[in-house]
Formats: sequence, structure tokens, C-alpha cells
Amino acid sequence: MDSTDHRFTVNLSILFTELPLLERPAAAAAAGFTAVELWWPWVDSPVPEPSELDALRSALTDAGTRLTGLNFYAGQLPGPDRGALSVPGEESDRFRANIDVAADFAESVGCTALNALYGNRVESASDAEQDALALENLALAAHAADRIGAVLLVEALNAPESPKYPLVSAPKAVEVVDAVNEATGLGNARFLMDLYHLSMNGEDLHRVIDAYAAKTGHVQIADNPGRGAPGTGELDFADLLGRLAKAGYDGWVGLEYKPGDAPSAASFNWLSGTAHGKASS
Repeated sequence: MDSTDHRFTVNLSILFTELPLLERPAAAAAAGFTAVELWWPWVDSPVPEPSELDALRSALTDAGTRLTGLNFYAGQLPGPDRGALSVPGEESDRFRANIDVAADFAESVGCTALNALYGNRVESASDAEQDALALENLALAAHAADRIGAVLLVEALNAPESPKYPLVSAPKAVEVVDAVNEATGLGNARFLMDLYHLSMNGEDLHRVIDAYAAKTGHVQIADNPGRGAPGTGELDFADLLGRLAKAGYDGWVGLEYKPGDAPSAASFNWLSGTAHGKASS
């Protein structure tokens, strides 16, 4: 695959997880990458101790890796919770408590993309009530992102793996993006186009790219089936990444796949023959 036209970033919440969190940035750098991204690392703590934030910041800086994307608090990831911002009560409160903490940390390491996951549907409130709460919290997150010069990302997951998650198509996620931009007037909400999730939903990826590349703030990839590295499934990433480039997308492409049984560093063989370190800088 010719990857030299794309900037790759490694998701350290799914790759290099055989290592402690603070060792993963250096491992990614040793594998040739200068950019990384993360889900919120402290799944039980939307407001971790300052020393924990300082330690992660130092690990990123010492490794020479740039954090290009960070999730707001979203409960247990990976796991069944799948987000918090639309869930009334404690989870929404935890999300709100995390907003400025996540934004401030992102600013301190030069991160300019913050991902806010919707929550699963709950029976204690109507869908309309959950959606209204989500829009309110997403607007707060958009303002925090704007304060640090970042974009707010809204992601579609897939229905087979997240049946209670309400955003399981590209059009539905983009609808929320548009609603946030209309509510805030900031224009900094963007679609997170995860090609694995969209493929799992059975969407036509060519049509999604052509329709929504202009509203996309970040792309993530994994092959389907299996959520493994490109080449382990049936998706044609040379074609898909080429189509993204043709559609005008020139942002980061996050590697958010499972490495399999081998160490994570061995999962980058599909990039052999390309200057992936250069492409990810």
C-alpha cells in the first residue's frame, strides 16, 4: 500500500496495550510513529490526580510523540458503557466534570481534536430527553474545544457491537455535528469517520467519503471482519484512503485496530516499504 500521502497516528488505547500506559508512547516512537491518540485513559476517573496527568504528559514529551486526538471521559472503554454525555444523572455529571480537565490537558500537549462519545440508550429517560442532554453537553464540549483551538469530534459506532448506541450511521452522526454547530455558532464540530464501524453497519464507504469528507475532522481505520490491521480482512484501504485524499481529506488517519496475538509492533507490516514514520509526523 502506498501510504506516503497519509499521516498516520497510533491509538495507544488499543495498540501497545501489552505495555503500561506510560511506556506506550516510547514504543510507538520506536515503531516509527511520531503521532498518537488516546481514549480517556482513566476509565474510573474523569478528574484524575494532577500527578497522573503530569506523568502522561512527560511520557508523551520524552518519547517525542504528539498527541493528535483525545476522548473525553466515556466510561468503560473498551466495554459496555460506550459513552456518558447523554446519560442523565451521575454519568452526565462525570462527563461535565471532565470537560475542562480533558481540554486543558489537550492544550498542554498540543492536541487539537477531542472526541465526545454519546452514551448508550437508557430506560430511565426518553430518547428525546437523552438527545436534549447530549446536545447541551456537546455544546459545552464544543466551547471548551474552541477555547484551546481544537475541534470537537462526533463518532458513529456500529450496531452489531453497540446495539444501544444511538449513532450507528454516518448520516446520524453528521446530523448531530450539524446540530451542535447550529447550537453554538462555533462551527468546530466535525465528523469522526471510523471506516471499521461504518463497514460493520453495512454502509457504502465510497458514498460516505464522497458525502462527508468535507465535514470530517478525523479518520480511523481497522479491517473488517475482525477489527485487525489492514490486510487481515476484506476492506481495500489503498482504494479507501485514495478516495479520501481525492475528496480533499488531508488530516490524520488513526490506526485503531486490534494487533492480534503478536506484539503490537509486528502489526505494522502492512506499512512495510513505506516511510510510515515520516507519514505520521
